[in-house]
Amino acid sequence: MTDNTSTYIRDIRKPGTFAVLPAACDSHCHIFGPGHSFPYAPSVTPPPDAGKEAMFKMNATIGVERRIIVQTVNHGYDHSVVIDAWRAKPETTRAIALVPLGVSDEKLRHLNDHGFRGVRFHLTANLAGGETPDAILAFAQRLAKIGWHIQLHIDEAGLEAAETMIAASPVAVVLDHLGYPDASRGLDQPGFQRVLKLMGKNRHVWAKTSGVERASRQGYPYEDAWPFARTLVQNFGDRVLWGTDWPHPKVSGGAPDDGLLMELVAQYAPTKAERQALLVDNPDRLFWIGV
Repeated sequence: MTDNTSTYIRDIRKPGTFAVLPAACDSHCHIFGPGHSFPYAPSVTPPPDAGKEAMFKMNATIGVERRIIVQTVNHGYDHSVVIDAWRAKPETTRAIALVPLGVSDEKLRHLNDHGFRGVRFHLTANLAGGETPDAILAFAQRLAKIGWHIQLHIDEAGLEAAETMIAASPVAVVLDHLGYPDASRGLDQPGFQRVLKLMGKNRHVWAKTSGVERASRQGYPYEDAWPFARTLVQNFGDRVLWGTDWPHPKVSGGAPDDGLLMELVAQYAPTKAERQALLVDNPDRLFWIGV
């Protein structure tokens, strides 16, 4: 297989109008291959390779010292590629696993020893994982014993179906990418209002301000999506995270510039205190210290 890692080693703008804080964390990124070393799952169309060297280069360019690598369906339940990246920078790398509900305790302990701190489930129309909310809630009891949390890749319909499970979870639940709103529908759309309701009533519910480029219907600088991220930061500043979503799988219109995404943080977290929480303190609590 041809090593096409260079697809993602393109020029990324160094944030010029934004002073990145020491120990800042990219709380949502992925790693793909290279396929000749870390084969892709047979059920997927192989993505362009985006190996750890490209990821570390992106991190350095935008001023990020720490990162959370989220396992994807491209590598299925084989976490070797993420563990390889963790071994390169174990003190500054943590990860989110993708595992079946029947995973053994031994496997969870192994992943914990290699930087993993949570499990991701897919509850979207275009990427449904097959797990029911009730089954995820039962599984969360096992996660509570090892101090892990749940991450949900979830859309409006998924939020409606999983609302009771999310509220009842014994561990923290992190909602990906603003809860997947459509920015053109405004802040009052039912899905985003459900995100606000869940976070307002449940201190264990978190959200990521990543994905403004996914929510936007206007293109860069994605101004129509800023109010969603700003609302989360302003109302739940101690339970929000930020991430690039590098290398931006399945983003229409092509991958955005990660340096520009970092600069946009200033639009919805305008104060230094808000950015300190979003980029440093909150990921520190969730992935390094424990909540």
